[in-house]
Amino acid sequence: MVYVLLAVFGVLGAICRYLLSVWIPNHGFPFATLLINLIGCFLLAVIMKYIARLPRISPVLVTAVGTGFVGSFTTFSTFSLESIQLLEQQMYVLAMLYIGASLFGGLLATRLGFYLSQRWLDRKEAQPHAH
Repeated sequence: MVYVLLAVFGVLGAICRYLLSVWIPNHGFPFATLLINLIGCFLLAVIMKYIARLPRISPVLVTAVGTGFVGSFTTFSTFSLESIQLLEQQMYVLAMLYIGASLFGGLLATRLGFYLSQRWLDRKEAQPHAH
């Protein structure tokens, strides 16, 4: 069953990535890939810190969504390719902005996902009927 869920969520993640990459114009800077990867960092943090702790959510489903959806939604290979292309085009400032925004933005998005997840968990535990 896990393989079926991985495949389903993998297809959904790939479709979402494609649709966002078509919807968001790049105009010389890979905005779409940057946004997709930042969203993916945030989502994976929420999935692993919040969703995984919900009692009614199966660990198999958490794995399928995290690995399948987020794994196929985000794209390190495209980030790497676009970074090298910017460097080859001698767009050094844009390349460094892209690499820096991807690295530090990804870390910040993950931190935000962890932070919000913890707040949601704390709020859930504070509710008397949440137990």
